Amino acid sequence: MEDGKGKKTIFVGGLAEEVDESIVYEHFAPFGDIVEIQLPSAATNPAQETDAKHRGFAFVTYSSTADAQDAIDNMDLNELRGRVLKVNIAKPMKAAVQPGAGNRAIWESEEWLQKYAKPLAQSGGVQGRNAQRIAVADDDDADAGEHARGEEEELMEQ
Repeated sequence: MEDGKGKKTIFVGGLAEEVDESIVYEHFAPFGDIVEIQLPSAATNPAQETDAKHRGFAFVTYSSTADAQDAIDNMDLNELRGRVLKVNIAKPMKAAVQPGAGNRAIWESEEWLQKYAKPLAQSGGVQGRNAQRIAVADDDDADAGEHARGEEEELMEQ
């Protein structure tokens, strides 16, 4: 979408359904040499792209940054086939935080779990507090049991 000098690809939003690549070319060619026009398909199945409409926007790549800026200056907020266009510099898609990580939750990583996860009893959550209460109650029961056994032994000795 860009070379070292500046951005050459523009975003054209608000396109009517009947607008196709040739109509976009016709309206944006007066501002400079167009290298590429992309009309992303609304098809969910790539095999059916020929039948599908576009998603209401396009990307137009010019051969120079000045041409792209001219198109923005002249076409932003203009009307095309009854719809007001929004034209600006195209922004690159947001990349994943870590290459190859995909869209997985961070705690699904074994490294993260080993580094940050605590055993349930130490976590401080409701279940952790319940586990601590049970452990304390078990200790109290064990102490009470030892005490009761000690009393029984004393009684038997008498």
